[in-house]
Amino acid sequence: MAMKGPGLFSDIGKKQKDLLNKDYNYDHKLTIATLSASGVGLTSTAVKKGNIYALDIGSQYKYKNAILNVKVDTDSNIATTLIISEILPYTKAIASLKLPDVNSGKLEVQYFHDHASVTAAFSLKQNPLVELSTTFGTKEISFGGEASYDTANGNFTKYTAGFGLTKPDYTTSLHLADKGDTLKAAYMHHLGETRRASAVVEITRRLSTNENSVTVGTACAVDPQTTFKARLNNTGKLATLLQHEVKPKSFLTLSGEFDTKALDRAPKFGLALLLKP
Repeated sequence: MAMKGPGLFSDIGKKQKDLLNKDYNYDHKLTIATLSASGVGLTSTAVKKGNIYALDIGSQYKYKNAILNVKVDTDSNIATTLIISEILPYTKAIASLKLPDVNSGKLEVQYFHDHASVTAAFSLKQNPLVELSTTFGTKEISFGGEASYDTANGNFTKYTAGFGLTKPDYTTSLHLADKGDTLKAAYMHHLGETRRASAVVEITRRLSTNENSVTVGTACAVDPQTTFKARLNNTGKLATLLQHEVKPKSFLTLSGEFDTKALDRAPKFGLALLLKP
């Protein structure tokens, strides 16, 4: 289904967030994806965190406008997600369940309009958690909000407002989150006409305590197959990432994090290998 209008509320600020956080990993991770002749996709992921190993196997099956995902892990959890597009024009329905937790079921419906989008989700239990979000605008400028209401105690557990502006050379966003207690602004600028390099700054202020935090980051294409990323926050944590496309759709990623204010502490290192057919 082609995306219409301003997109979802979760899309506001997503590009800045991805530049600062996406693909950073401080464990050892191996992911192998295959595709069978019948169209069923299989993905196996092994992760080593310290001395602990975890493994999960996922499968994906597509049929017309429906996608079914099933994942099983070493803790005997079974996660299933069913995505159906265009039940009604410009809508998408997502149903999810994670066993053995029978109360983890969730149903979400998304609607996309030329100048607005609406998402409604609720948990499938006796006293559900209801989540609503809406966005107005265009692909360039959008604003909206989201809220979560717990019917068990009759309280709002979350409400957030956001604004986003996207131009060819830059993207900026502003969020008022944590029930109005946190103000977050982010700005990303693309450097050069080829957009091979980008820089981002994110400033967060907690109004109740007058605490500020600042994170800056950058990403640049070393060559068509290699990307370098780095980020630094006001606490002195410096993270770097080098990602190389060893073959189409397959990536080797090296990550590291250092405390520049405590160089005697052991740095964190991570290695991730993704292999796709």
